[in-house]
Amino acid sequence: MKDKVLEEIKKKTINGKLPCSVARMIAEELDVPYKTVGEAADKLKVKITSCQLGCF
Repeated sequence: MKDKVLEEIKKKTINGKLPCSVARMIAEELDVPYKTVGEAADKLKVKITSCQLGCF
């Protein structure tokens, strides 16, 4: 599952950034915790931006 998370983040990242709403959408679509998406983004050195809920 982790590979799928990494793949989705790579697809949706623009200029090294991923909006929080997109990160949450990835987590919900893949049925994984927000933390998993956050850790995957960290691993890819992708910055999560515009975080509304402080999840990441």
